Amino acid sequence: MLRVAVIGGGPSGSCAAEILAKAGISTWIFERKLDNAKPCGGAIPLCMVSEFDLPDSIIDRKVRNMRMISPSNREVNISLDKVYGETDNEYIGMCRREVMDAFMRNRAAELGATLINGLVTKIETGNNRQGPYKLNYSDYSSGESKGESKTLEVDLIIGADGANSRVAKAMDAGDYNVAIAFQERIKLPEKEMNYYEDLAEMYVGTDVSPDFYGWVFPKYDHVAVGTGTMQKNQSLIKGLQVGVRERAKKRLVNGEVIKVEAHPIPEHPRPRRVVGGMALVGDAAGYVTKSSGEGIYFAAKSGRMCAEQIVESSENGKIIPTEADLKKYLKKWDKKYGATYKVLEILQNVFYSNDGAREAFVEMCDDIDVQRLTFDSYLYKTVVAMKPLQQLKLTFMTLGSVLRGRALAPKTYKPVPSAVREDDEVNKMLAVSTIKGGINVAGSAVAKSRQ
Repeated sequence: MLRVAVIGGGPSGSCAAEILAKAGISTWIFERKLDNAKPCGGAIPLCMVSEFDLPDSIIDRKVRNMRMISPSNREVNISLDKVYGETDNEYIGMCRREVMDAFMRNRAAELGATLINGLVTKIETGNNRQGPYKLNYSDYSSGESKGESKTLEVDLIIGADGANSRVAKAMDAGDYNVAIAFQERIKLPEKEMNYYEDLAEMYVGTDVSPDFYGWVFPKYDHVAVGTGTMQKNQSLIKGLQVGVRERAKKRLVNGEVIKVEAHPIPEHPRPRRVVGGMALVGDAAGYVTKSSGEGIYFAAKSGRMCAEQIVESSENGKIIPTEADLKKYLKKWDKKYGATYKVLEILQNVFYSNDGAREAFVEMCDDIDVQRLTFDSYLYKTVVAMKPLQQLKLTFMTLGSVLRGRALAPKTYKPVPSAVREDDEVNKMLAVSTIKGGINVAGSAVAKSRQ
C-alpha cells in the first residue's frame, strides 16, 4: 500500500490528507503546534464553505458589508444586499485560523489519517531525490519539551509546511519573493464590536502600505487589524501599522491588544513545485494571490487537487506515482488558476502604484457593475461575462484610474519613517516563525481586490 506523508496541518495539508485517507492510502499528517493561531486576516469565500463542507461553528462572523477608505479618507460602502438583493445567502466568512485549521485537521484524522504532533527536522531523499524518503522528526505527543526523536519511511511527500518549507529545501525547489504581514488582535468594548457586527474595513494609502492595504476584520470577540508590504519595506511595517490604527482610531481607541503577529507571505510560485515523489501545495508552493493576498481557499484547493492526482495515478494506492504523474497536478492547477494570478498581479501594479491610482480605484468600487464582478469572482471563484456596455465602462474607468494616478503620483517616494530596528520584535517574531518552520500565508481574502 502506498505511503504518503503530509507535512503541515493547515488547510492545504488537511485537505490533502483527507482525500488520501478517504481512498484508503496510508497517510501521516505532521503538525508541530496543534493550537496554532496563524497570523491571518481569516476571510474565506462563500464557495469554500460548501466546497469543503465547513460548518457554521467555525465561522465567527458573516460579513455582508465592506467599507473601503481611500488615501483622502473617502469612504465607499459596499453592501451585498445591494449587489445580490436582501437574502442571507451571500456573505464573506470571517474565521480564526486556530479554530478552522483544527477542525479540518481533526476531520482528516477521523477519516483515517494518522495525525502526529511533531516537527520534521530532516528529510533523507534517496537517490537523486526520487525516494523512498526517510523522515526524521521530533514527536511532541508525550508533552516533552524537546520531543522524542523518531523516523518514518514513506513513498511520497506533500509539502504543506508554509513559506519556510523544509520539503521545498529538501527538493531544492528554489525561492520566491515575499511580502510581510503584521497584525494585532484588538478586543473592543461591546459598542464598538456591535459596529463591526457584519462589517469589514479596508484602508489604502502610502501611510498604511506603499504596495498593499490595511484591514480591520471582525472575529468572534475581537477585530484583526493589520497591514502588509513587500519584504524590502520590512523596516517600515510597525510605522505602517500605526497608520492603520490612526485611520481607524475612532473605533479602536478604547481597544485592548491581546495578540501581536507577524508573518511572511509568498509573492509567486516557486520555480519547482514537484521533484521526484515530493510535491508542494499552499504557501510552500507559493499559491497566494497578489492584490488581495488571498491564500486560504487556494491552499485548500491545491492540497485537494494534489491528493486527487495521487489517488488517480496510484490506482487508489496500489502503485507509486512517478514524478510525471505528480506534475499532472501542476498542469491542472496552472490551467485553472494561472490567469487569475497574472491578472491580480497586473491589478496590484496598476492600482497600488501611488495614492492617485488608489483614489481612483476606490471611486471605481462605488460602481455597482464593478462590485458585482468583484463579488462574483471572489465569492464563487467564477468570472461572469459582462455586457459590451459594461466592458466599455470598466475599460474607461480603469484607464482613467491609470491616468489620474500618473498625474497625481509624487516624483519620488519617501517611505514613512519607523522606529523599527533590525532587532525589534517584528523581526524576532519572523525569526521565531522561521526557526519553527511554521510560517504560512496571511491569507486575508478581500472581496474588492478580486475584480
